[in-house]
Amino acid sequence: MKIHSKVIELCKQIQQIPAPTFHEQERAKFVKDLFSKEGLKDVHQNKNGNVYGYLPGISDEEFLVVSAHLDTVFPIETNLEIKQDGDKLYGPGIGDNSLGVAGLFGLIWMLKNSEIILPGGIWFCANVCEEGLGDLKGMRDIVDKFGDKPKGYVILEGVGYSQIYHRGLGVKRYEISVTTEGGHSWGNFGQPSAIHEIAKFVNALMNFEIPNKPRTSFNVGIIEGGTSINTIAAEARIELDLRSESNQELIVFSKKVEEWIQDQKTQGVEFNIKVIGDRPSGEIFSSHPLVNLAAETIIVLGDEPLLLIGSTDANIPLSLGYPAITIGLTNGGGVHTVNEFIDTTPLKKGLIQLFEIVIKVWSLDKENK
Repeated sequence: MKIHSKVIELCKQIQQIPAPTFHEQERAKFVKDLFSKEGLKDVHQNKNGNVYGYLPGISDEEFLVVSAHLDTVFPIETNLEIKQDGDKLYGPGIGDNSLGVAGLFGLIWMLKNSEIILPGGIWFCANVCEEGLGDLKGMRDIVDKFGDKPKGYVILEGVGYSQIYHRGLGVKRYEISVTTEGGHSWGNFGQPSAIHEIAKFVNALMNFEIPNKPRTSFNVGIIEGGTSINTIAAEARIELDLRSESNQELIVFSKKVEEWIQDQKTQGVEFNIKVIGDRPSGEIFSSHPLVNLAAETIIVLGDEPLLLIGSTDANIPLSLGYPAITIGLTNGGGVHTVNEFIDTTPLKKGLIQLFEIVIKVWSLDKENK
C-alpha cells in the first residue's frame, strides 16, 4: 500500500477515537503504542498528556520537533461516522486533526523508505489541549521541554495545504459572569436581572471602536443563565474571545473590556471577569529560511504558497522568538462542524512537502534559527 493510502487509513482509525480537549487519553494511548511499534526511542507520555518519541540521527546535538495536536472540538458523544464521496472523506475531526496526527507516521514511513539518516534527530510529539479552552497547554509543555534547542518547530494540521502560518494571532479569552438577587418576573419586576445586565455588556461591546488595521475581532461564543421564563435571572455568564494581529492592540482592547466591567457598580448587581485563555502572538519574518524552505517546496510542487497569520500551536514558540511554522497536509472544509471533510487528492503533495522540509532543514544557517 502506498504511503498516502496508509496515512488515510490510519487517519480513519484515529478519527474513530473520541478526543475532546481535556479527554485525549485514549487517542494518546493509541499513538503511544504506534510510536513504540515504529521503533522510536524514548517513547513516553508525560504528566500533562503529551506523547513523545525520538528518531535518532547521525548526531543528537541538533534535532527538529514535529508535532500534531490530538484533541478535537467535538463532545465525546458525537457521532463519528465516516462517509466517503469520491475523493472527499467526511467525519467530525477528520481534518482537524486526525490527519495531522496520521501525518506524523507518514513522515516516519517516508524516512524509513528513503533510508536517509538525517544529520540530527527528530522528536515526534502528539500533544493535547490545542483547541478551545485547552489554551495551547500541550504546546507550552513541548516548548518548556525543548526551548531554543531545536532547528525548528514544524506543526502539522490536516487541512490547509500550501498555507504556511509563520505569524501567531494573539487571542485573549474571558468568562464574564453576573449575579443578582433574582426574583419573580411579575412580583419582583424592576429588580436587576443577570441576563439583562450581561446583555448590556454585549450591547456596549458592539459599540467599542476596534481597528480594521491591524485586524482585530471579538466574539461572544457562549451565553448561559436564568432558571425559567418567569424568573428574573440570578445568574448569567458569557465566554468572550478577543483577537488581534497586533499584540499592542489586543492589550488595549482587553483593557477596555476589563475597565468596563470594573465600572459596573449598580446596586444589587455583581460582575466578575476571569481570563480563561491567553494565546500570545509572535512571528518570524516571511524571509526567514524556514519559511522560505516551506514556500519553495510548495512552488516546486506546482502550487502557490500562502503566508498567513493564525492561532495555532505555533503561537507558543513564535512568541518566544523560536523558528516555527504550521503547515497543512491536504485541503478540506467544514472544519469544526459535523460536516467536516478532507480532499484526499492533495495529500500526496502535502506529505512530500513535509518530507522535503525535514530532510533540508539541516542545511539552514544555524544563525537564522
